[in-house]
Amino acid sequence: MSDADLLFRPDLLAKYGANGPRYTSYPTALQFRDDFDLAHYARAAADPGASDTDLSLYFHIPFCDTVCFYCGCNKIATKNRARAKPYLAQMIRELDRQAALFDTKRPVSQLHWGGGTPTFLSLDEMSTLMTATRERFALRPDDEAEYSIEIDPREASAQTVAHLRSLGFNRLSLGVQDFDPVVQQAINRVQPLELTVDVMNAARANGFESISVDLIYGLPHQSVKSFRRTLDTMLLLAPDRISVFGYAHMPHLFKMQRQMDEATLPTPATRLALLQLVVEQLTDAGYVYIGMDHFALPTDELARAQARRTLHRNFQGYSTRADCDLIGFGASSIGKVGDVYAQNAKDLPGYGAAIDAGRLAIARGVRLTADDRLRRDIITELMCNLELRYDEFEAAYGVRFAATFSDELERLAGFERDGLVARGANRLEVLPAGRMFVRNIAMVFDRYLGAQRPDRFSRTI
Repeated sequence: MSDADLLFRPDLLAKYGANGPRYTSYPTALQFRDDFDLAHYARAAADPGASDTDLSLYFHIPFCDTVCFYCGCNKIATKNRARAKPYLAQMIRELDRQAALFDTKRPVSQLHWGGGTPTFLSLDEMSTLMTATRERFALRPDDEAEYSIEIDPREASAQTVAHLRSLGFNRLSLGVQDFDPVVQQAINRVQPLELTVDVMNAARANGFESISVDLIYGLPHQSVKSFRRTLDTMLLLAPDRISVFGYAHMPHLFKMQRQMDEATLPTPATRLALLQLVVEQLTDAGYVYIGMDHFALPTDELARAQARRTLHRNFQGYSTRADCDLIGFGASSIGKVGDVYAQNAKDLPGYGAAIDAGRLAIARGVRLTADDRLRRDIITELMCNLELRYDEFEAAYGVRFAATFSDELERLAGFERDGLVARGANRLEVLPAGRMFVRNIAMVFDRYLGAQRPDRFSRTI
């Protein structure tokens, strides 16, 4: 039996198909409260016990020149580049207010610009934001840190890529979704192959350490034949990481998705065939299946971190930097500081009003309980390192794991019978076939899930 056969189990996909969280956090954002007390955030930021912990910074640039119909991100579609200037000024004022709360001698070992389209900013505006960041926080040299940015190849020339490298960025994440022109037209993202190739070549020529590419299966007009061509092309380009997300059609939440003809979406059977194709082609080509929808070359830091059991998850997904306090900047961004999650106002007027009034832009959040912290660590271990070693949790939390989670471990019996997990006296392991169902496995330990509307989450498969 091949590795792909072990990973892809058609007989179980229908059984475990469900809606569920992606667990970029636990508790999820649905547990954030509008009456969150900002004093909790300020105390967590000033905690002297965190002085040995590095910082991670996330900047949300919400602007896009055009809107992709499938997208569920917090974005603003506009061709008016002048809108970036006041937003940039507000983020710099936010940098001042956040820096005043933290010990800024703490080194920054991770930084990420996301969106939207961060390259909506001009080269000068990118320089201004990075300079302002370096003036307020202690960024490690780029050979000791992970500085990443999301790139739309339609918005980034070779000159842009070289400029980003000069600013210290060492990792690029490229949106592609599909190379097929019919699919691109249907999703309003026409992106000739040459643009993607040019950006990847420029990244390599300028010494970027890692190139990640996003694809999506389940889009209008996709077929196994057409998506095989996309995967064949992508494997020739050989990015370090490939993420292949299942399209979540949720027009009740994202109005722009109504622009696509539902009749052109792949049938459930075709979606499964597309997923099988992804697993087979990428694993046969030597990519390591990290879990969920992420694949990485064995030489990439993501695969190496998983092998060392140091892989982590944050609000941007899988991360190689565990235990950082994360500070979010910009509209809708989320931070994690100590035992607190805090999210800025999602809309641009609300964000701008708070900053212009001299306040932080935090609009909602949650302070984790002891039970939240324990379950967060359990879910993180499952999602990232695919196992639980009970003694580690017993030492860290003073609990008897098997007794405390007897109900949860019993609910995993069905997963064990299906060959997805192995339950031992002192350890729970996610087996190769279980990697595709790791969200379902983690959901067993989520105490909030029963009270949440399932249509707020995407399908796990």
